[in-house]
Amino acid sequence: MNPDTSNDTILKVENLKTCFPTRTGIFKAVDGVSFELKRGKTLCVVGESGSGKSVTARSILQIVDRPGRIEGGSILLTRTDGSVTDLAKLDPRGKDIRSVRGKEIAMIFQEPMSSLSPVHRIGTQIGEALRIHFGTPKKEQRARVLELLKQVEIPRPETAIDRYTFEFSGGMRQRVMIAMALACNPQVLIADEPTTALDVTTQAEILDLIKKLQQSHGMAVLFITHDMGVVAEIADEVLVMYRGKVMERGPVEQIFHAPQDDYTRRLIGSVVKLEKKAEVRLTRPEIPAEAPPLLDVKNLSLTFASGLKAVDDVSLVVRPGETLGIVGESGSGKTTMGRCLLRIYDPQAGAMAYRRPDGSTIDLCTADKGTLKDVRREVRMIFQDPVGSLSPRKTVGQIIAEPLKLAGMKGREVEDRVAELMRQVGLDPAWRERYPHAFSGGQRQRIGIARAIAVKPRLIIADEATSALDVSLRSQMLDLMMNLQDQLGLSYVFISHDMSVIRYMCDRVAVMYRGKIVETGDTDQVVNHPQHDYTRALLSAIPHPDPRDRRIHKRFRYDPTKTVSANG
Repeated sequence: MNPDTSNDTILKVENLKTCFPTRTGIFKAVDGVSFELKRGKTLCVVGESGSGKSVTARSILQIVDRPGRIEGGSILLTRTDGSVTDLAKLDPRGKDIRSVRGKEIAMIFQEPMSSLSPVHRIGTQIGEALRIHFGTPKKEQRARVLELLKQVEIPRPETAIDRYTFEFSGGMRQRVMIAMALACNPQVLIADEPTTALDVTTQAEILDLIKKLQQSHGMAVLFITHDMGVVAEIADEVLVMYRGKVMERGPVEQIFHAPQDDYTRRLIGSVVKLEKKAEVRLTRPEIPAEAPPLLDVKNLSLTFASGLKAVDDVSLVVRPGETLGIVGESGSGKTTMGRCLLRIYDPQAGAMAYRRPDGSTIDLCTADKGTLKDVRREVRMIFQDPVGSLSPRKTVGQIIAEPLKLAGMKGREVEDRVAELMRQVGLDPAWRERYPHAFSGGQRQRIGIARAIAVKPRLIIADEATSALDVSLRSQMLDLMMNLQDQLGLSYVFISHDMSVIRYMCDRVAVMYRGKIVETGDTDQVVNHPQHDYTRALLSAIPHPDPRDRRIHKRFRYDPTKTVSANG
């Protein structure tokens, strides 16, 4: 076996096949994949959910979930001593592969909460790799962990080192994961969707950090994502995967500006589509400003028992037939405010005047249980997590029928309405007997939408309804919601941390920061001429899907301690 002659190639994967035996035969999750990882370069592996990206990454470290296993191909790692090892031939449980994991090849996972121990302090967890691979004594371990925490820019590392995972935000946990991955100065860093669950501003910080550390350590980075915007910002080379196979590979410039494969073109098209306003919205008549509001919220406030002011003197208006976007990063109070609108939480101050179909108005803040029950047929919610909000014990037909039965519908009428709703959201009514686990993420979100529109509501509060979806599904789902809006005369309050989704779908937008609304106005106005520095920071952190115009590293940062920014 000849080691690769170029000094820059650290890892060479050739014709990798990883298979899972199933009841119906062998499922090829990775089918003949080849690529190289070079020192100091980033290879992005891109494709939608189920394309085999994560299984490819896990195969390299031999951590594929059982009963999956590598069935063919080679994974040649050039070791620090110059020797070459074929990782595909090593025993997944043997000590040879364990000497590679964390030491020469490290991995950052998508969900830091499930990869970090809840019962050990983070200093102990980061120090573990040093103890295992180098036998580093306690005192030196602590010094190295502090140095790593400084490198990944965790504030006050001296106190952070002794804290537990739950005491950190999502972005900070992801930094802890990166510190763990870097503990042994690996040659290769595999990052599996490390920013998917994060806000755009936090994502931008993490991408910056990985880039900076890559430059200082000379690591090869394998970055897995379904976001073509992120690919355009950080990749040197791109590998496009679909159903276990490589559809296309090449330098980032070529993939974006001269894609050869139809699937690649579709992926790029779906991101570019979200760069501007949806076509559906261009032909709609304007909503008259003097139209009486459907919902008029004044001075709404909610403070949790912990003393956190989650919603702080918020006022907003939703007009009939319009989509109001609420945007802000995690912890800004968006979701809490959405739940106040439905009285899932009881606000302590303020008023929410809701106009009923007969023209009368009621204050949702003071409405009694009976009135609220009636109103909840007219005001519905679509949740962020389609998995957690659908009962695994009920068939899809039963889930969609539930609100209909509560509204007093019976028998054949329910059956017909469920079939009609499934067709409306693009699902085959023949699937009504299936359970939620048999559906993909995008299909589960459609089931959630069908349930929300079942009783013909007037207002839908959508809480991050598309954030868990691939970008190709995201625009489909937004188009579906806008078509339903036109058919059914719906109004939406659309809560999101993604400014590109807001720009595509919403008529007006309110920007939230730490419980307060800092800016509100027509979407075009806010996106093109933001007045508040926080809005500018949110907009400048959106990855731009063109590798010739990388903006994320030059983005504007918001500092709440300065009222006037240095950039004017």
